[in-house]
Amino acid sequence: MGVLQRFERRIEGMVNGAFARAFKAEVQPVEIASALQRELDDRAAIVAQGRTLVPNDFVVELSERDSERLGGYADQLAAELVDMVRGHADQQRYAFVGPVEVAFEQAGDLQTGVFRVRSSAKAGVTPMQPPAGSAQGHAMPSPFRAQARLVIGGTPYPLSRQLTVLGRGTDADLRIDDPGVSRRHCEIRTGTPSTIQDLGSTNGIVVDGQHTTRATLRDGSRIVVGSTTIIYRQAEG
Repeated sequence: MGVLQRFERRIEGMVNGAFARAFKAEVQPVEIASALQRELDDRAAIVAQGRTLVPNDFVVELSERDSERLGGYADQLAAELVDMVRGHADQQRYAFVGPVEVAFEQAGDLQTGVFRVRSSAKAGVTPMQPPAGSAQGHAMPSPFRAQARLVIGGTPYPLSRQLTVLGRGTDADLRIDDPGVSRRHCEIRTGTPSTIQDLGSTNGIVVDGQHTTRATLRDGSRIVVGSTTIIYRQAEG
């Protein structure tokens, strides 16, 4: 049995079929599942080491009526769609840069029965070390605390140390789960000015559209490592 067939069987049995009946005349869950599969296939990109990278973050836009009918079933359907996306990716040997997420949004320009899918590749990012001086609750003043931050996938990560190593390895200060990122990919040194330095990574770094090994950072600098885009923000004042 294929991924879509398994998905449809589970949907039919959810909440004694109430979910399926709620969508009897409007957007069908299997239509959304098929659209997510197409999104994976259409946006699949071969990256380093022979891996095929696909989006892992999906937003399904629905009309006002379809959004209202979805109601309390949104979380259940999202969970089923996540499982379906993972299953399709396993079959096709696709790779993700972070956890798979599916969310629903209401769009005022859509008619009943029409939906739209947005997708992106958002790397899972994990700060591997606590802020400097914060151990056991004895925080010490630091001239570098909160002076700058990195924004990845809309989430800010404060640069609480003068030197921050970015990479895929567990020894990095900021771990980026992206197959195109090396274990110790680059380092950012905060100061006047702040700088970024490549650490001999496989795929290098791109700063403000230029491939480089070292660059000065300004507020709003756009950094690309692997398939991950990072925005550097200098604190005001």
